[in-house]
This record gives sequence, structure tokens and C-alpha cells, in this order.
Amino acid sequence: MEEGCARHSDVAGYAIGVIDALNGQAPCGFLVLKRHVSRETAVNESEVIVMIRESIGPVAAFKIAISVNRSPKIRSGKILRGTMQKIADGIPWKMPATIDDPTILEEIAEALRGRGFGSLPM
Repeated sequence: MEEGCARHSDVAGYAIGVIDALNGQAPCGFLVLKRHVSRETAVNESEVIVMIRESIGPVAAFKIAISVNRSPKIRSGKILRGTMQKIADGIPWKMPATIDDPTILEEIAEALRGRGFGSLPM
């Protein structure tokens, strides 16, 4: 799914799972749009959902794509998928000591709250 997100011409993206009451987990794509993009974020989000469902099939249950400004990384460049998943799931989390910019996690939390996902503070 991460490769599917990244294949979109306007997106550099990746996917994480979030809690889903019916299935236990459902995929959620966090999309960082490229700088040159001027289209509405909702258009890109919809296109990515369609691309992934066409390439993997409906069994992927990929229905949620959320545009964010930046992705949180630790100094080595690894994306903090586990921390983001905890934020999305409303599970208590700790600020990683080696994060490049701690404010990015609050940006992610705001984007999730805007879509109705409960995110707890650290």
C-alpha cells in the first residue's frame, strides 16, 4: 500500500493501520503532497484510494487517506509509524527522544482529529 501511495504523481506517501471496530484494523494512508501541487487535497486522497483498490483489490479495504504537511522522522530518517499508529488509535504514547521535529506529531494528531479519530496526548 505504501508503494501505491507513492506511485501517485502528486504524493509521497505511506500507510499505517488504525483501529477499526468491525475488522480490528484498517489501513490509513498519510499523504505528504509534493510542493508543486495546487489541486485540492481531497482529489489526491480520492485518487490514491482508487489506485490502491485497483492494484490490490477491495480486500485491501483501503478507504482512508489523510493529507499531512510532513511526516515525523527520527534522526536516522525512519518514519515513526508505531507512534503515529498509537496517536491514531487513541493509545497513550511517548515522544521519541530522537525525533527531528516534535511539532510534526501534533500536526498528525490534528489531521486525525479532523477526520474523527481520537488521539490522546503523550
